[in-house]
Amino acid sequence: MPITQKVALEGVRFFAYHGFYPEEQLTGNEFILDLVTEMQVVDDGGDNLENTVNYEQLFDIASSEMKQTKKLLETVAYGILNRIIERYPFITKAEVSIRKMCLPMGAEIRNSLIQLKYIK
Repeated sequence: MPITQKVALEGVRFFAYHGFYPEEQLTGNEFILDLVTEMQVVDDGGDNLENTVNYEQLFDIASSEMKQTKKLLETVAYGILNRIIERYPFITKAEVSIRKMCLPMGAEIRNSLIQLKYIK
């Protein structure tokens, strides 16, 4: 019987300085991240953290990448996703979503969203 395990962090809030326009990189913005990983499970993992995805490490990866100012959220998400894949080569799927909360658009918009997915 195939079993798929999901380990995720949802709604992780960061204040960071990403944005295409120079003023965005000065004033900063609130971002909300969702990180999702999936893997096939063949046994109980021996109750060993090394046999699963450690969500503390997911947070550390995201936090580190969010501290590096970029123009595009796609670039930030790619960095996060790439590091997750490198750290956990046994995962079969991974997804990174980043929402930008305050948009300088002249209209009421809840947030923008970019999302990258990896499927092995």
